[in-house]
Amino acid sequence: MTASELRKKYLDFFKEKKHSVLPSAPLIPENDPTVLFTTAGMHPLVPFLLGEKHPAGKRLASVQKCIRTGDIDEVGDNWHLTFFEMLGNWSLGDYFKEEAIKWSWEFLTDKKWLGLDQKNLAVSVFAGDEDAPFDNEAYDLWRDLGISEGRIAKLGKEDNWWGPAGKTGPCGPDTEMFYWAGVGEAPKNFDPQNKNWVEIWNDVFMQYNKTAEGKYEPLAQKNIDTGMGLERTIAVLGGKKNIYETEILAPLVAEIRRMAGGGGEEKSIRILADHVRAATFVLGDPIGVVPSNIGQGYILRRFIRRAIRHAKKLGIDTKENVAVPLAEIVIDLYKDDYPELAEKKDKILNELQKEEDKFDKTLEKGLKEFERLEKITGKDAFNLFTTYGFPLELTTELAKDKGVQVDVKEFEEEFKKHQELSRTASAGQFKGGLADSSDEVKRLHTAAHLMLAALRKVLGDHVEQRGSNITAERLRFDFSHPQKMTPEEIKKVEDLVNEQIKNNVPIVCEVTTVDEAKKKGAMGIFGNKYGEKVKVYSAGDFSKEICGGPHANSTGELGQFKVIKEEASSAGIRRIKAILS
Repeated sequence: MTASELRKKYLDFFKEKKHSVLPSAPLIPENDPTVLFTTAGMHPLVPFLLGEKHPAGKRLASVQKCIRTGDIDEVGDNWHLTFFEMLGNWSLGDYFKEEAIKWSWEFLTDKKWLGLDQKNLAVSVFAGDEDAPFDNEAYDLWRDLGISEGRIAKLGKEDNWWGPAGKTGPCGPDTEMFYWAGVGEAPKNFDPQNKNWVEIWNDVFMQYNKTAEGKYEPLAQKNIDTGMGLERTIAVLGGKKNIYETEILAPLVAEIRRMAGGGGEEKSIRILADHVRAATFVLGDPIGVVPSNIGQGYILRRFIRRAIRHAKKLGIDTKENVAVPLAEIVIDLYKDDYPELAEKKDKILNELQKEEDKFDKTLEKGLKEFERLEKITGKDAFNLFTTYGFPLELTTELAKDKGVQVDVKEFEEEFKKHQELSRTASAGQFKGGLADSSDEVKRLHTAAHLMLAALRKVLGDHVEQRGSNITAERLRFDFSHPQKMTPEEIKKVEDLVNEQIKNNVPIVCEVTTVDEAKKKGAMGIFGNKYGEKVKVYSAGDFSKEICGGPHANSTGELGQFKVIKEEASSAGIRRIKAILS
């Protein structure tokens, strides 16, 4: 089964189960500073899992582009990737465990759908602890479907519990489905430590809310959140022993082998294939990100530079661009399912070439400097980063090859002195965000809408949102504008926003089609992620935007709006930081 066939089958199955199909959301999350990238299909749906009404209804399904860097050190094995596609279905307070498990089983085993052999399947369920009991309901459902007792593992929170996304919020037990990818018959008893059992699907039962005191209370709205890895599933369906043999990765691997003269270490070949594919998708995302030393740009730079290092390890001549021809293969493989890659092809290839040329010039000098060092202090690592563009992870890998360790703590201290550390850590965890739906965040989110409308009135209609980051303390907002704003322009924007706050205008939400929203003049570069129906939030005639929420009830709740900084973000993009008092 090809990737396109699996995507279609999955969405067709859930359409039959009365689910609305959503398009993939961007890889760069909207208004969410808690993570750098969309890490799962549920990520864009957090407000709706918390109770916001979704315009497409209570049953949803999608194929979502995802980036995860938590497992980056495992990339190169048979099953781990940084970029992957996740097939997901959701119930927002509608169906629960019984339907979720029965439908998972039907899709996996029915010959009309995937037709997997029941003899090759195993599952795990939550074993229970002091916070929540053993999930006997999920256990009994699997037993009723014919899974033998030996094929059901009872595991703890580390393996069979999801969430919350922050310190508090929705969470609950999950059940995971595994397929035997080993040689010969699957063992009668399921051992999750056996790497031949490959996890392909996960059903999360959001039935608890974790409080600030650490208590787990039953949720008023119980949700289902599932995720099936597309690459892993087509691998096991095709009888492949790893994801790199599938039709969406094999052409990349073949080209890298050709470039490397037919040889080379398998792990380096796989890392190069994975990282170029991830970088291509990040550069092709609707929200523009380019390589840099902060935030998503840092992760993007890390992908590209780590890829080039592994190309060098394979003996590939990096004087000729390596990433560019590989990215062309990625674009060709995915252009039908993700047309944005073809639309942004020139940008993708240009940015890859620029970054590769830049890194190649400094890499040789940096490697000479590295070889000169007998031990690697944190200051040495920081110097390699600032002078030669070596990400900390690259220095750590090189040091490991040399049999020495890097003083990471000292490196971080040096980083802090230069006020960069907070947004370069690959974990990318930041405080606050729309995920917590706090009143402070709702107010600042509403203020961001008013500010965009004010910016367009003061600067012109060329102004469009290019990303935002909202915490409980402040809003950060990127927008298109060619030059620095004058103090007079900033004052005009503040006055317009504060005038709307003083007028105490109600915030009105209307559910409509994308076309109708555009006809009414609604702004929004993120409208594609909500499907056919969208929510439009209006503050009188002043502001009208497509958005998922949540918002304040009226502008009078916001307080005093103040711009605290206006600066360049990247070429042609300005950044405003603002607060409410």
